[in-house]
Amino acid sequence: MEQERMNNTRRVFLKGTLTASALGVAVGAGLLTPRTVLAATWPKDAFQRTDIKEAMKMIDGSDSTESGHVTLRAPDIAENGAVVPVTMSSDLDNVVSLTLFAKGNPYPLNSNYAFSNGGLPYAASRIKLSKTMEVMAVARTADGKLYSASKEVKVTIGGCGG
Repeated sequence: MEQERMNNTRRVFLKGTLTASALGVAVGAGLLTPRTVLAATWPKDAFQRTDIKEAMKMIDGSDSTESGHVTLRAPDIAENGAVVPVTMSSDLDNVVSLTLFAKGNPYPLNSNYAFSNGGLPYAASRIKLSKTMEVMAVARTADGKLYSASKEVKVTIGGCGG
């Protein structure tokens, strides 16, 4: 019995080692990189905008309408602005993206999540807030309509060096 368990453990170890080695070779050869997968969808310019309206226009297209179709959950008071938990979701059927903005940050566009047809529009993250500010979630539907929800988060210790 003990010999059989030892053999199974050895097999699992060898399989894991071989898998890790193969992945290491693929990454080293440049065959497996996140950049090749995400390069076409990465909106780098939008994340570098300091004006929220410009960033929103680059990602979603135009202004959004405050609605009950988007749910944004964030703490009322964040003790540490460096790690603020945020979740966003929508009850709409045809959501193609959820975008999160932190209006008072130097770069207000925080994250953008794209969903394939039928994907559940839900995202959770921990974000950095430099001070007390409004956080906004925007849902874009397949027909181009924008719906949003906002919430003010009070920060007691700043996350961007404060």
